[in-house]
Amino acid sequence: MKTYVTKPDEVQRKWFLIDATDKVLGRLATEVASILRGKKKPIYQPNVDAGDYVIVVNAGKVRLTGLKEDTKEYWVSSSYAGHSKGVPYKRLKERHPERIIEKAVKGMLPHNALGRKQYLKLRVCAGPEHNHSAQKPEVYEI
Repeated sequence: MKTYVTKPDEVQRKWFLIDATDKVLGRLATEVASILRGKKKPIYQPNVDAGDYVIVVNAGKVRLTGLKEDTKEYWVSSSYAGHSKGVPYKRLKERHPERIIEKAVKGMLPHNALGRKQYLKLRVCAGPEHNHSAQKPEVYEI
């Protein structure tokens, strides 16, 4: 019995389109992160970037459970000691709704060079339109 080793040039990548309308943020982010890492493929290995590209549309319509919509804050560093500030979830959702999904997915990827490479395959759009129709993305249901 021989062990199969995935080589980076053997990986075939697809494009998936995910609609975030009325999806819970954490459950959506785990699915997106596992697609980006390639965990849905039989050739998955943790040290090889075998993941696919993901386009998330309607990022402004994602929802949170419980009281998190009123209490959740995202911390932003100003690079000065003691000058970090918290941005409430509601304000971030009004101004930059795509950053909510980006931050959730980035936290679920490996925190190393491989994770940064996988994160570059994520595209998030605040509305229903995206500019990646030439790649013919497949609709992925969650």
